[in-house]
Amino acid sequence: MSTDTAASGTTYLLVDGENIDATLGSSIFGGRPTPEQRPRWERVLTFAEQRWGQPVKGLFFLNASNGTLPMSFVQALTAIGFQPIPLSGESYEKVVDIGIKRTLAAIAGREGDVLLASHDGDFAPEVETLVDAGDRRVGLLAFREFTSTALAGMTSRGLEVFDLETDVAAFNVQLPRLRIIPLEEFDPLRYL
Repeated sequence: MSTDTAASGTTYLLVDGENIDATLGSSIFGGRPTPEQRPRWERVLTFAEQRWGQPVKGLFFLNASNGTLPMSFVQALTAIGFQPIPLSGESYEKVVDIGIKRTLAAIAGREGDVLLASHDGDFAPEVETLVDAGDRRVGLLAFREFTSTALAGMTSRGLEVFDLETDVAAFNVQLPRLRIIPLEEFDPLRYL
């Protein structure tokens, strides 16, 4: 659906922090990102609110299966307006994925728009259900070049994709990405 659709009251922003961090580390930086290289999550919340002009319910999913939480990070998330959701389970369970899948399924039964921050194709069935319902806006916050083909393939059906670096401006540093650049976005000064 387009951004012209009447606001339905709430945007649910679901963040798969593990997936975003892993993509930054393994695919972009080739190692664990430093704090300066991680997204500014308050900018992600602001983008979500401004994009569709309505309040945002930010849900940040964390794997707490080891029995501990990164308390300074959790406190920072809470301070900027996210609801941290620390999940635990068995070692073979992808607790964050399961939690997000359950939440997407629950949202399908209520009003509200959805933004998912992840590249993970495991969420494709739930995202497809939301997109195909046609009564809400559904978007993905990701690095386009690392988005699963299962999710990227839904753009022709209404899924909006927003690049975390270029659209959301979630970073304080320029990321060393090799990506296809639409000509209207090409800035030669970036390469000089």
